[in-house]
Formats: sequence, C-alpha cells, structure tokens
Amino acid sequence: MLHFLWNIGLAVLWMSLQGQFNSGHFLVGFVIGYLILLAARPVLPESSYTRKVWQVSSLVLYVIGNILEANVQVAKRVLSPRLDLKPAVVAVPLRARTDLEVTLLANLITLIPGSVSVDISPDRSTLYVHVMSLDDPEEFKRSTRQDLERRVLEMLR
Repeated sequence: MLHFLWNIGLAVLWMSLQGQFNSGHFLVGFVIGYLILLAARPVLPESSYTRKVWQVSSLVLYVIGNILEANVQVAKRVLSPRLDLKPAVVAVPLRARTDLEVTLLANLITLIPGSVSVDISPDRSTLYVHVMSLDDPEEFKRSTRQDLERRVLEMLR
C-alpha cells in the first residue's frame, strides 16, 4: 500500500511540474511514477505492488482485446446473409473459490460480446456460460480457464 501512495504522490508531483491538473497528466505521471518505483525496487522495502500493477494491466489489456475481437465476430455473424449461429451453454469448471473471484470472472465473461454468465453450481465449482456461437466447447473451456481465469486469480491472490 505504501508503494501505491508513493506512486500517487509521484503522479501529483508530475502534474505540479507540468502546471496542469487533469486526468491525462495524472495518468502520465502515474506511469512515470510506476517506472521510477520499478527502477528503485532494489533499494525500497519489498512489496508486491509492481507485480500487481503489471497483472492488473495484463488483465485489462486481455479483456479489451477480447471485447474488440468478439465485437468483430458478432458484427460479422449478424451482418452475414445467413445466420450461422450455434448457441450453447457451456459448463466451465472453476478454480476460483471466493465470492470476489467468481463474481469478477463471471462479470468479465459477460462483458465480452456473445457470451453471458448464466449460473453457478451450488458448490461453486462450475460456471455456466451461454455462448452465441460455439464451435468447440473444449477450446472455450480451455481458453476461459487458462487465459481469463488464470489472470483473474493471479491478480487477486
């Protein structure tokens, strides 16, 4: 938490040096502050802050990439002369156990166009996801677990 406060302080210092207090300068200052903290890591007390920022950034970029890719796929399917949809409900086994982990994963899946989290099993070991068009259920399960769920769990644990 101390490193996060240092990072915010460095961002505010950057905005002060620029003479402009707005979100764009704060973001640039935050990134510069993060890079300074990353470089100064050997002389600072040990913290997982720099690793967590990287994990959050990785998750956000992954989700944005998936949203963009899914939007293109949904647009292609909707605009094509033939609606070649293969809707399905897929049971995805989960490693996530806490309420926060399951909720974040389910909401991120729902954010991606063409997929909606429908339900979770009573023992919270399986998430049911409705997919607009599914070619390979095993590939969907694998990519959800290995790509999205792994990133969520790395970030939260």
